[in-house]
Amino acid sequence: MSQHQLTVVISQAQGRNPSKRRLEEDIAAALIGEPGISVTLVPHLYDMAPNHSGMQLLREVPGPLLVMGWLYERAIRWTLDRAGVRGHEGVTLLKAAEDVEDDEDSDEDTEEQRAAGGIGSLEVPDRSVWCLDLRVSESAGEFVNEIRRVRDELHTDEGSTTDLMSWIQGTPSAAQLQRYLQPERLLEARRAFDSGTATLDDKALLPEDTGRRWYPVIDYSRCTNCMECIDFCLFGVYGVDALDRILVEQQDSCKKGCPACSRVCPANAIIFPHHKTAAIAGAEGEVSGLKIDLTKLFGGDEGESAIEMAVRERDRELLLDGREAVGMSVGIRQKHRDEMDQLLADLDALQF
Repeated sequence: MSQHQLTVVISQAQGRNPSKRRLEEDIAAALIGEPGISVTLVPHLYDMAPNHSGMQLLREVPGPLLVMGWLYERAIRWTLDRAGVRGHEGVTLLKAAEDVEDDEDSDEDTEEQRAAGGIGSLEVPDRSVWCLDLRVSESAGEFVNEIRRVRDELHTDEGSTTDLMSWIQGTPSAAQLQRYLQPERLLEARRAFDSGTATLDDKALLPEDTGRRWYPVIDYSRCTNCMECIDFCLFGVYGVDALDRILVEQQDSCKKGCPACSRVCPANAIIFPHHKTAAIAGAEGEVSGLKIDLTKLFGGDEGESAIEMAVRERDRELLLDGREAVGMSVGIRQKHRDEMDQLLADLDALQF
């Protein structure tokens, strides 16, 4: 395999929405046999447990990697990082229409801001990782053209072949990951399963099931290691590693649907990829191209601040757990209490 071979992994949508299935399959079919590109499909990235064969496969890929999924690019990137799938950030040009107009003005400032404040990832290998949000276009051709552009940027050897088997070096074995190494057969098996005609052989080729999950993902390019999340969360979700860096230690202790810790994070570094609020779900966190602290905009109706809403969400989960509500008495730093005053100042500065 060429050292510049690009591996493309399509992370499938939750459920069996036919339009999403069709887009995934059209992209995969167009890339199978494409020079300089290996392609396969895995279950939804956020739902795979660390020991899922699809996640093991991602950790096996040694070279440049492009992962597509039904999440914001930032959510894809840091979900991969949490699983130990890392690389330098590759720049993608296929964006949602509302994102394009601000890109030229915001990209440089965003990188400077992250370099200045975030503690960054660990043990980043010398390769690039690109992330693509499958929601930005309904055209398989647009995604295929963007992937070809990335491949051509790598100066891929056009004569190289798509030998997925060459990924596997020891553990896990090729036999364990065989389903991913035959993308055409995997597509056939999935189509048969969706149509209700799957044989035992088809079912054996499909990846193991995943359940829908809910847990925080930390964006270390923004995280300053302030530890406000570990002070605020009373469910044992957060911990620290051997280097005293914050981490999501017990993800299954997180309360489904509760994003309270993301509201108290001063750096907007905590992502819940399936939350309905874009900034919590992993959007870049800008309003009309102007960077303000969006934690102050995460509040509810009738003037409820982000901190008040977070406390209410946490108290609700404590009561459901059979524990006592604690209100503002635990895990709230004094500087948060004046945040609504600062929000008003930020909005006045925008001069609408």
